[in-house]
Amino acid sequence: MNFETTSIPEFYEGRSVFITGATGFIGKVLVEKLLRSCPGIQTIYVLMREKRGKQPKQRLEELVNCKVFDLVKKEKHEALQKIVIVTGDLSLPALGVSQADLETMSKSVSVVFHSAATVKFDEPLKVAVNMNVLATRRMLELCRKLPNIVALVHVSTAYANCNMKEIAEKVYPPPFPPQKIIDATEWMESSLLDSITPKLIEDRPNTYTFTKALAENLLIDECGSLPVAIVRPSIVSAAWKEPYPGWIDNLNGPAGIIVAGGKGVLRTMLTKGEVCADVIPVDVVINLMLTVAWYTAIQRPNSILVYNCTSGFMNKLTWDDIMSVTYPNLLKYPSTELFRYPSGSFRRSAITNDVCIAFQHYLPALFVDIMAYIFFQKPGMIRVYQKVHKAVHCLEFFTTREWTFHCDNVLMLNDALSPEDQETFYFDIRKLNWKYFWENHVLGCRKFILKEDPSTIPEARKNLRRRYFISKFTYFLVALGVWKVFFSRIISLNSVWYALTATFLKFQSFLCVCGIIKEE
Repeated sequence: MNFETTSIPEFYEGRSVFITGATGFIGKVLVEKLLRSCPGIQTIYVLMREKRGKQPKQRLEELVNCKVFDLVKKEKHEALQKIVIVTGDLSLPALGVSQADLETMSKSVSVVFHSAATVKFDEPLKVAVNMNVLATRRMLELCRKLPNIVALVHVSTAYANCNMKEIAEKVYPPPFPPQKIIDATEWMESSLLDSITPKLIEDRPNTYTFTKALAENLLIDECGSLPVAIVRPSIVSAAWKEPYPGWIDNLNGPAGIIVAGGKGVLRTMLTKGEVCADVIPVDVVINLMLTVAWYTAIQRPNSILVYNCTSGFMNKLTWDDIMSVTYPNLLKYPSTELFRYPSGSFRRSAITNDVCIAFQHYLPALFVDIMAYIFFQKPGMIRVYQKVHKAVHCLEFFTTREWTFHCDNVLMLNDALSPEDQETFYFDIRKLNWKYFWENHVLGCRKFILKEDPSTIPEARKNLRRRYFISKFTYFLVALGVWKVFFSRIISLNSVWYALTATFLKFQSFLCVCGIIKEE
């Protein structure tokens, strides 16, 4: 094979790949893109375990029935047969892969994508270390038994070093050697470990970013001669182009804000509007991963290359920009079921935000739950808001701070592609129109998360208008109540009415004098 002139689809021709995390958000798009854009690929082995009573075979059926594979089913239905289950578990040595599966993969697998991880920000440290650090070691243990490997792509996060303001494409020294943290999680009781976790993670906001930094260092220490590369996405969100503009299947990050805000549930959030919102479309991440594997195989770098898959350095967008673009689209494409008329804003002050939470979130929720009790319905709005606030609180660290991510390796990689590969495996974020992206994001949340058909939009707009008048009438009643309780003894309502009437008549006379209106 002439590597210098090999296109990306040609590179994957006849190859087999092994993927962890195939049922996750990134994993689904990765499998779909390989099947659709690399038709010559031989086999895609996906690691799966029994989960919530579902066997791997059943989980694979659910995976291929996902909306993300509709285009593949329509154009290349037989390609789905290339997906093969490898039963295993991240928590087991060598990922729990059987000897039979290992022998099969050792004959053909040459590219590995390790995207499996726990992405919960509030995960106990013991669990996060097991899933994000030890699982990486187990992946390396497995890969050493695959003699044909030419690329191992590890998916990290751009926020692994979020304790720094400027982040280059390199692996930084960890606060503690990975093995020391691993040892602590093995002998220390969970209660004691949880109590010292804030001290261990220090100026990182959660166990997710902390363990991702440890995993990167473990790769440096233990990869040996394996051809490893690290891809660091920032805030992964809806698809830019593929498989469908706006495709999204989870409520993480901006999607949760869009859905909660669009339903009128979320009305206040602690955010510094001027800071960069480093959002990256999921298809950009996948295209970069596939290209990184290609480049790692053909160039064989002497060290682990890191790729910061971010947008702020090349196509900056602020949280205020997101608000100004997204809010009109929430009104243009409203949800069919609303809690309240969508409204609200970002708050810069934590105190102001807490006050707004009390009056704009919990007070209406309390009223709704009381009415539910009265009419013998099951109350639940307080619990809904507790979940919303927990999710939003996890995001506050990232919505109130800004980082500079250098992307030299990403730019170099883009320049190394042929025009054809740049078109098919696009990841040049400089070409993205954010206004177009956020409109599709809103539509994607509506269609793929809320499962609301586009045909329901006209009726949803009528409902939105009703909600608008209801909200204004409610505000009027609340204002009237406040007036009656606090101000009626000081100024009578009649006095206010007379004053407003007199002002209106004077204004009308002024318009007549100016000739703007004719006096009857």
